[in-house]
Amino acid sequence: MLPGGTPAAAALHLARTVSRRAERMMVALAQIEGEHVNPEAIRYINRVSDLLFVAGRAVNDNGEADVLWVPGQNR
Repeated sequence: MLPGGTPAAAALHLARTVSRRAERMMVALAQIEGEHVNPEAIRYINRVSDLLFVAGRAVNDNGEADVLWVPGQNR
């Protein structure tokens, strides 16, 4: 699925990408010796990104208005 559809869905999908980036940064930080990242915080940000994904689909008529990715056709 591509981030698109309604403007609200596109904004939610953009927010999801930002939360996924934050999650990757938190995991990378947690792997550095001497750094401590609360594992609950990592789980929380993961759930936030899942919520944003579902919300993005919900505002696109529960997925009916989603823009599906088709190789070679969505350029």
